[in-house]
Amino acid sequence: MRVWYLAIFLAVAGIAGTGSVAVADSDRPVVVELFTSQGCSSCPPAEAFLGDLAKREGVIALEYHIDYWDFIGWKDPFAKREFTDRQKGYVRSLGARYVYTPQMVIGGAVHEIGSSRERVEHRIRAERAKTMFGPKLEVRKRDGKIVAMIGSGHAVGEYDVLFVTFDKPHVTTVKRGENRGMTLTNANVVREYEYVGKWSGAAVEIEIPIAGRPGDGGCTVIVQKGRFGPIIAAATLPFDG
Repeated sequence: MRVWYLAIFLAVAGIAGTGSVAVADSDRPVVVELFTSQGCSSCPPAEAFLGDLAKREGVIALEYHIDYWDFIGWKDPFAKREFTDRQKGYVRSLGARYVYTPQMVIGGAVHEIGSSRERVEHRIRAERAKTMFGPKLEVRKRDGKIVAMIGSGHAVGEYDVLFVTFDKPHVTTVKRGENRGMTLTNANVVREYEYVGKWSGAAVEIEIPIAGRPGDGGCTVIVQKGRFGPIIAAATLPFDG
């Protein structure tokens, strides 16, 4: 386990039809976020697991590549400082002592070592019951924008609405560093995420411009308690081009 102290050109024409609509998978999917690096020798098993989760109904799997391992011989082409900052936010909110890779955060509420399949599966089952109490969320494309429609529901304070774009699977041959010579497959690699609005219990519709954003695999809208709290709703719209 790695330890360290210490989110486009969007193919708009590739989004499935103007009238495309995505309702949250299984109505209430669980978001699993993997924080990883191509320069981390302990990460490939977790990335393979994330790839399996990405194919599963009822799970939204997102892979964030952090930048603090870029100095050990291989600069991860998908790493961004803002993804490291997101992981640090979770460290604070979840009461962890440090950031590490591979780390999986499940439902914004708990974390596990990303390669610990049995423990992560247990966390997913536990978080699934909690998402039943979140608001209804639909995501669609309209007039060249992504529209997030969040229904009314019980809210304790304000919740952040996040917009995340991700790529189709990447296959990379690592030429240097600890994973030198390995061919890595990375699924749902996050290219960008942005705070796009707030939700505080009343139904709301949020329009999100998409021109110029990276990400050719799809987008996810997340409703999350402020300051990296629990995720209470999420939905994904895949892109087909």
